[in-house]
Amino acid sequence: CAAGSPQDTWLRADLAAHSNVCTLAYWHHPRFNSGLEHGNNTAVANFWNALYQYGADVVLNGHEHVYERFAPQTPAAVADPTSGIRQFTVGTGGASHYPFGTIQPNSEVRNATAFGVLELTLHATSYDWHFVPVAGATFTDTGTASCH
Repeated sequence: CAAGSPQDTWLRADLAAHSNVCTLAYWHHPRFNSGLEHGNNTAVANFWNALYQYGADVVLNGHEHVYERFAPQTPAAVADPTSGIRQFTVGTGGASHYPFGTIQPNSEVRNATAFGVLELTLHATSYDWHFVPVAGATFTDTGTASCH
């Protein structure tokens, strides 16, 4: 994940080659995370730097067995509603849940009891999200945002 690594080189080249209005990236370990089990992962910070530099909109992660949505923010965890990246951590696929620890800056919604999936609808200039819980669970999270 380090600067100059093969993954970093590929990511930056791919971002430079695609000037999409909306950009989503996904990988396993979340950069920002209020979960007690794993917490923030600084190893992927370089990816966040590149994505922010190229104007990405959404990062989707798993790993921590919780659901957490962050407001758009910079790679330094500073709120940035204009150019920031919104991160979703969706580790709610069926394994046991983990508890939350220290709530990280810009964390907007958290749940560690409902299993389910995140439905993302990507449009040309915006995106919608809807957490769909398993039958019997009541937690949900729905919203829409414009891309930058």
